[in-house]
Amino acid sequence: RRALCPRCGVTVLSSARSARGNARAFHAALAALILYPLAISMPIMRIERFGNLSEASIWTGSVGLLRQGEVVVGGVVLLCSVLVPLAKLVGLVFITRGSGLLTRRRRAHAYRWIEWTGRFGMLDVLLIAVVVAWIKFGDLFEVSAGPAALTFAAVVLLSLAASASFDPHALWEGEEARASG
Repeated sequence: RRALCPRCGVTVLSSARSARGNARAFHAALAALILYPLAISMPIMRIERFGNLSEASIWTGSVGLLRQGEVVVGGVVLLCSVLVPLAKLVGLVFITRGSGLLTRRRRAHAYRWIEWTGRFGMLDVLLIAVVVAWIKFGDLFEVSAGPAALTFAAVVLLSLAASASFDPHALWEGEEARASG
């Protein structure tokens, strides 16, 4: 099935294009899920202070902030860098491949939640930039990116690619195909 423009006859929407887009969304989300444990566990930031070098991963940084009593900052980093991206990626994998397990309504709710959480994907990067600017005191401190910065950037890009290539019309096409088949 495909939708045609009544004026020029060009294909506006086709189920094959939708299926290809959702296959790309599934593979990008799956690749991001595979890289995700490395992105949050490897050092993302190296801080040299008075000759002492310390490294922090996203996971150890957020847990460390929570232990030090910085509940708001630690909670934002934990929520926006660990929990929400993980739930978003799992949700994308689930709605692209788990259509037989959820009703159309639940898939639509999951999709809306995934779209809503996408707004907070870069909040943690902004927070890190503010923290780096805040603790940059000339020659006393030196902050540099760790090996997880590239991995985390890849996870973010794959997540964005998965979200961009997902076609929400497929949520209903799968239901119609099951009802007619």
